[in-house]
Amino acid sequence: MTTFADLGLSPKLVQALAATNLQTPTPIQAQAIPPIMAGRDLMGLAQTGTGKTAAFGLPLLHRLLDIGHPPGPRNIRALILAPTRELAQQIKDNFETFTKGTAVKVVMVVGGASVNRQAMSLAKGADVLVATPGRLIDLIERNDVNLEKCGYLVLDEADHMLDMGFIHALRRIAKHIPLRRQTMMFSATMPKDIEEIADTYLRDPIRVQVNPPGKPAEKVSQGVHYIPNGDKAKLLESYLLKHPGEQALVFSRTKHGADKLAKVLGGWGFKVGAIHGNRSQNQRDRILSEFKAGEVDVLVATDVAARGIDIPTVRHVYNYDMPNVPENYVHRIGRTARAGAEGTSVSFCAPAEMGELQAIEKILKKVLPVLGGAPWAADAIAAAPKPNQGRGRPQGQRPQGGGPRSAGPKAAAPKGDRPAQAPRGPKPAARGGAQAPRRGGSGGKPGGGRRSS
Repeated sequence: MTTFADLGLSPKLVQALAATNLQTPTPIQAQAIPPIMAGRDLMGLAQTGTGKTAAFGLPLLHRLLDIGHPPGPRNIRALILAPTRELAQQIKDNFETFTKGTAVKVVMVVGGASVNRQAMSLAKGADVLVATPGRLIDLIERNDVNLEKCGYLVLDEADHMLDMGFIHALRRIAKHIPLRRQTMMFSATMPKDIEEIADTYLRDPIRVQVNPPGKPAEKVSQGVHYIPNGDKAKLLESYLLKHPGEQALVFSRTKHGADKLAKVLGGWGFKVGAIHGNRSQNQRDRILSEFKAGEVDVLVATDVAARGIDIPTVRHVYNYDMPNVPENYVHRIGRTARAGAEGTSVSFCAPAEMGELQAIEKILKKVLPVLGGAPWAADAIAAAPKPNQGRGRPQGQRPQGGGPRSAGPKAAAPKGDRPAQAPRGPKPAARGGAQAPRRGGSGGKPGGGRRSS
């Protein structure tokens, strides 16, 4: 059996891993670590929960540990871009675990937090910068960070970054990074647009893949329950009562829907919280901390806010609303059965959501087992009110999930609340909401128009 020590990682990293009882690499780690350590660009295809952060983080840190001197004021050596705050926080937490006992400095910059404090944290430079694209562009424009000496670029969850409209931001950021660099890109799916990004930013990359795109993590028991939309809340209550004390993650399509459902569940006595793009960074951090600590049993979330949630104790995922982007189904249920554990996923399907269910089963290449009800007949589907469908992202959420929705289709979001637009001119050269009332928790005011990335 291969161990991390067998891969040739620095003894300091192996020691840090041993302290967390991590000794055996996952398949994506075993395949990705050696070529990254050798300096190769890499395209990794892997679902959430497979250990991607360590797959790029450990070999990257292995190379950085050999430098032996600080990076210099405002300079960074490695940049990791993530689409959401929660994923950025997860990456930073993992890196701090890996670097314990070393001089490696890791800094995170995301929207929803003080840009001045983040600028101060970068004043002396950083070995690793974990960032969401919008906030990083803010800091670049303020001259608070210098990417001219950045030798490593990591794009994590590139497919989701593309869905959220960050491709223009990526182009702007890439202009500031040297062409002579090592680039790694990880994605759960491989649509044509992702292939084009890989061709643009990666040079002669190694390609590694675990789990075919669209295949959920193993050990997730899946099923669908056919239920009218108005009966979903009581059905969810019945499921939650079957596993008291076990944590559950519930997905809502909209920010308003998440708040409304959390309020209902809180009124029924559940310890519940809600996170989405309208929550400030402090509110989201607090609710996630309460969830991790077991003070909250049920977390209601939108797709954007739930990216990066890595809580091994989550045993149940409920798709209260079916995702209108079928690939998001795989990401949702990947929030359970983490690190080889077992988990369950139940999807509630109303008549108007039959199309979403069929799209999900198409990418899964299988029919989900029926846990209750029966597939809706054509007349029921035709009579059902159709929800407003978003294109490429959950209904009711702008890219980056900044503040409240615009008043009209042409209303401009405040600066920093949307992905930066591509500058005019030639493209860069190719390289190579308020928390719901609940028992036992604290409330909070809406984050207003603060940026969500």
